[in-house]
Amino acid sequence: MARVKKILAPTDFSDLSKRGVRYALEIARDTSAEVIVYYAIDVASEWHDRPTITRPYHDMLEDSRNQLDKFLADHFADCIDLIEVRKVVEFGAPAGNILETAQREGVDMIVMSTHGRTGLSHMMLGSITEKVVARAPCPVLVVPRGEHGTAARAA
Repeated sequence: MARVKKILAPTDFSDLSKRGVRYALEIARDTSAEVIVYYAIDVASEWHDRPTITRPYHDMLEDSRNQLDKFLADHFADCIDLIEVRKVVEFGAPAGNILETAQREGVDMIVMSTHGRTGLSHMMLGSITEKVVARAPCPVLVVPRGEHGTAARAA
């Protein structure tokens, strides 16, 4: 197996996505890899939820960058300085952007969490993680929702 040098860790700032980012940071700490913490501003859902948005895109981008900085500082202060971390924020559809970023950056692994939805809620909401797993140019480590700790260790 090739050495992991670069990991892509997508987030949506949710509690669940903290698990995936934490796992990526722990792997990076153990392997001296770089982590790209990635957030896609889903403009389509923004317009759907608030059709009268008047803020310029620049402000949305800057707000999201600040939100990513705060997310990392609030939840990963214990390890963020021990690892090479790069933050990327872009506009677009999350699944497509994650795949494009993985390809463009030549990442060795994508680490992301999943809600684990099934049945009707899965069919209606779709799954970003499922789309990424199906088309990723590299291995994808899926961190499931769990009940214990912030990141479960693989057996």
